[in-house]
Amino acid sequence: MNNMKKGNHKLIQALNRSKVLNKIRTEGPISRIELAKKNKLSPSTVASAVQELIREGYVSEIGTGSSSGGRKPILLKFNPDNHFLLAVSITNSVMILARMNLEAKVLAKETHPIAGLQGEAVIERLLHLMDDFMAGQKDLERCVGISINVPGIVSDSQGVVHYNTKLRMTNIPLKRIFEDRYGMRTWVENDMNSVVLAERRFGDYAFANLIYISIGDGLGSGILINDHLLRGKHGGAGEFGHTSVNRSGIRCECGNAGCLDSYISWIAVYSRIITAIATGRPTLIQELSRGDYSKIVPSVFKEALRKGDKLARDLNEEVAEHLGAAIVNLVNMFNPEALILGGDLAHGNPELLDMVSAYIDRHAMPILKDDMVFGLASLGEEDKLMGAASVLLQDLLGFSLME
Repeated sequence: MNNMKKGNHKLIQALNRSKVLNKIRTEGPISRIELAKKNKLSPSTVASAVQELIREGYVSEIGTGSSSGGRKPILLKFNPDNHFLLAVSITNSVMILARMNLEAKVLAKETHPIAGLQGEAVIERLLHLMDDFMAGQKDLERCVGISINVPGIVSDSQGVVHYNTKLRMTNIPLKRIFEDRYGMRTWVENDMNSVVLAERRFGDYAFANLIYISIGDGLGSGILINDHLLRGKHGGAGEFGHTSVNRSGIRCECGNAGCLDSYISWIAVYSRIITAIATGRPTLIQELSRGDYSKIVPSVFKEALRKGDKLARDLNEEVAEHLGAAIVNLVNMFNPEALILGGDLAHGNPELLDMVSAYIDRHAMPILKDDMVFGLASLGEEDKLMGAASVLLQDLLGFSLME
């Protein structure tokens, strides 16, 4: 019984401490008195939490506030730069390693191509890069941990990458590998899940019911319901690219037929461009890439769009139709407050956003779509790194989403 009481006491202390830290972070500079009032905690509870946070360097005291007579209160503020975290973002084509502060600001980063590696070779390369990156870090004792995100089916609690088709990763215990090798607490999460958290925490979309969809190399989504990530049993929830849009369609490597991924991911768009060029259809894409197929990338496609190229516009319309239909299913199923579009094909492609928006308007249930916010992802190119940071910070500092 005593042990249980002790455990509960520790838990309550930790919760109070994270409540206090959160308030200092979101509302600071703030006095101890205000903290006690706003968190409905006793002044002594606040005082001991603050003392601990100051000692560990998460919080510092700054000058005095104004007072209504009597002593002026000392104000507290959050210190994002006293500690740092290491973030790793694995995509299907590159690995990005970064040092970040506790407000998810990138302090240093490196980007390395994966260059066709698969399976174990991906992990070997990652560890090799990480060894070098760690060796270059000063004051590692101030590092709060390592956070990794990766596309595919990921169990966040076990830190295992169960399945990634493109990199051929199967049941890789990344968390254990990293913790054993570097002796540092490690978090592992699906890339889309982590980005939806970052959009909620650091982006323009502070909603508790939020869906993020990324359309690029592949197609994925992160779904936040009542401020909880929708993960499913194996971490596979949100495999948006593998929802079927055509039962008699193209066979997919996932085992299904007619997957959305096969119709609108960049790989699908690219193969349609190549076919069109091969059959002699005139397009600016050929000139822009100087006839070199390897130079045909999303930015070239978007440049052709801007210049009014007919092929690019036709393909963009096709993507919008398929994407719109799939999004309407999500809207009708989950009734989100906001839905965000991100990824290479969406950024810098306002026509796509407009066409999808019009499609949702025509086809989703009126009550569900009328007050739904629909827009472009707001975090820019550091979104995956900020996602990795958000996963760690939410857990470590109790960056509770509900403020």
